[in-house]
Amino acid sequence: MIGQMVHANRSSSSAHHRSSNRSLPHSPRLTKFNVAGIFWKKEPSPVTAVANHLNPPPPDIMTQPTPVPHLTPQFCFSTGALRDFLRLSRASIDDSITQNLNALVTPARAGFDPSSTGERTPRTFPRQIDPQACQNFKDKALFPTWHARAEVLHYCGVVATSPDPDDPEALLREVELARNKERVVDERLDPYSGRFFPREPRTEQLAMLIRQEKGVENIVRTRTWDMVKQRCGESADTWEEALDGWRQRTAAKGDNQ
Repeated sequence: MIGQMVHANRSSSSAHHRSSNRSLPHSPRLTKFNVAGIFWKKEPSPVTAVANHLNPPPPDIMTQPTPVPHLTPQFCFSTGALRDFLRLSRASIDDSITQNLNALVTPARAGFDPSSTGERTPRTFPRQIDPQACQNFKDKALFPTWHARAEVLHYCGVVATSPDPDDPEALLREVELARNKERVVDERLDPYSGRFFPREPRTEQLAMLIRQEKGVENIVRTRTWDMVKQRCGESADTWEEALDGWRQRTAAKGDNQ
């Protein structure tokens, strides 16, 4: 009698165990690893954390000058390519001068002082940057970028004032001039019939573009240099003096633009 009761209990327990296994979905092993990854994360040692806080790695984020294109007359006459180079060069250094200078500021080494919130302090200008960091930025990024743009503008300015025997529209202009001479003009019937606007040579178009870009360049550099003087404590009054000084130190040649 007792043996029958034990056998019945074992059968009931086995059936209940199988029923429980069927009711619970099978969890893949990947879930266990994911959960373990949440609860057991690898943390740096206290010594490493303190060292990283006191001596953060120096950021290697100095903007690099835009590569100078291969200078040919075709590059200058391709005004789209010329404008793109000038636009990208100015955007990388001058248009983002505030961000470039802020990137040179080393994070504060001293900890936060809670007493600094106890009194109201007047708003101040952005703090000056380490002189050596400023000098490196000017020598390796700012002045080389200005010099590269000056070289491109000078070269294309020479192209604009040189003969252009390969002008593809030269023949077309001659045809238009010949047709204009053959026209019969009667200004009594049409007062505008005597007007003739010849096609402008591409050298003149290029010369006009160079004049415009040199004017823009002067404005951009003046604005950039004002910001550099404010943040770096620069002694040179004008960007022309600073750029000439850099050219003398590096033996780089170029005109003032």
